[in-house]
Amino acid sequence: QVQLVESGGGLVQPGGSLRLSCAASGSIFSSNVMGWYRQAPGKQRELVADMTSGGSTNYAGSVFGRFTISRDNAKNMVYLQMNSLKPEDTAVYYCRFVVGPFGSWGQGTQVTVSS
Repeated sequence: QVQLVESGGGLVQPGGSLRLSCAASGSIFSSNVMGWYRQAPGKQRELVADMTSGGSTNYAGSVFGRFTISRDNAKNMVYLQMNSLKPEDTAVYYCRFVVGPFGSWGQGTQVTVSS
């Protein structure tokens, strides 16, 4: 069982930046994938970005070039640096941890992009 706690969400103006953090604790195996998903009102949850413990990354096309995922394996942390934010980035952002067939979700953090 892995527990995930996100932080860093909030209200930001269009064009602004935010950095999300996620701390993982529990039974963490060295080979895993950590990432971020988001869910806007009335829409399905979607992948934003993920990163393997070996450093391979995967981004949604809508955020490529604006968002950067990173992780600190020693601290079991994953981060999402979000730049050039747009109103359509407004959503609840969830941290995700996957090892083999098992996965955990964080509780989510709200990101609102509005003037």
